[in-house]
Amino acid sequence: MSEAFGPIYADVYDILYYDKDYAAECDLLERLFTIYGNGAIQSVLDLGCGTGNHALLLARRGYEVVGVDRSEGMLTHARRKAARQTDGKPISFCQGDLRFIDLGREFDAVLMMFAVLSYQQGNADVVAALQTVRRHLRAGGLFIFDVWYGPAVLYQRPSQRIKVIPTENGQILRVALADLDVQRHLCIVHFHVWRLEGDRLVGKTVEHHLIRYFFPLELEFFLDCVGLKLLRLGGFPDWDQEPNETTWNVLGVAKAV
Repeated sequence: MSEAFGPIYADVYDILYYDKDYAAECDLLERLFTIYGNGAIQSVLDLGCGTGNHALLLARRGYEVVGVDRSEGMLTHARRKAARQTDGKPISFCQGDLRFIDLGREFDAVLMMFAVLSYQQGNADVVAALQTVRRHLRAGGLFIFDVWYGPAVLYQRPSQRIKVIPTENGQILRVALADLDVQRHLCIVHFHVWRLEGDRLVGKTVEHHLIRYFFPLELEFFLDCVGLKLLRLGGFPDWDQEPNETTWNVLGVAKAV
């Protein structure tokens, strides 16, 4: 068993999420930059950047981007991809815990994409992460984030999921099992991952991800505590959908006040 996003999981991360439409998500981010940021967004801090898929696309589109992640394995892949990227703005990646990191500067926008805020489990963790956001935002800057939506998690309940992805030399198999801790608003997801080449097992890992789900008034309260005003929660990736019991992921936009 390894901590979340350990080296084996990091090595197969981009393969596991090959079908995630990062380009469409960046289109949505730019739409929100225009609507809520008055078109003045130039610098972006991507907290929990993972292997850099949002950050690299935004840099290619002309934004100044800094990515932060606590997993050195994920950052290794992000830096390799950045070294191969020949167009757009240069990009830098930093290793650190997003609850405590201080880069000593402000940005026009801060992102926590792909449920990064949901990985902050306790109330103190959530507040610390949001204090980091506020510390790095200029007045009027935007915070954009997605989280698991509590009403949908409790209504639909998590289920077993199996993903099999063919690779050039074999396949990757991931089984996800989940339990709910309703007292702490947590979904505990147990990821079992096997990497096969032919009939040989070349890598395996078990990771336990504790993912917090949130409710609207709860989010508004946490954001208010650190000087951020929630502007809107929308469905994710369907931003124009009002969240309901079928909306597992929601996207939030807040502004630094």
